[in-house]
Amino acid sequence: MRTDSRLSRMLHVLLHMARHDGPMTSEAIARMLGTNPVVVRRTMAGLRDAGYVRSEKGHGGGWAIAADLETVSLLDIHRAVGGPRLFAIGNEHSNADCAVEKVVNAAVEDALRDAEGVLVVRLGAVSLAELARGFDAHCNPAD
Repeated sequence: MRTDSRLSRMLHVLLHMARHDGPMTSEAIARMLGTNPVVVRRTMAGLRDAGYVRSEKGHGGGWAIAADLETVSLLDIHRAVGGPRLFAIGNEHSNADCAVEKVVNAAVEDALRDAEGVLVVRLGAVSLAELARGFDAHCNPAD
């Protein structure tokens, strides 16, 4: 099972942005993620619309954090980047003709619904500030 890769990629970007002096360009973010700057701008637009980042035009411009990291949860970021599903698994044939497949599908759907409920609660309980503190602790271990 994999969670939505957009979520992990954007969390990665946001933590770098939180510890970066000044705005980061779409090109710099694209290089970090191994993608195209257009994809970065499209994804960052959802974060901007939610008020988590802002874009600055012109020389020295780019993307910058616009929200208090304490108030933004991982679930907020998932929703802002348009992540419709938390799990990249599911039933291949939702309207199965076979009775066995219907029973199997129902069991899998129930399990996924339960797992998603737990994950939503957990993601909602973790702030970007907590991730940033974990990053800081990892990079600057106590002597």
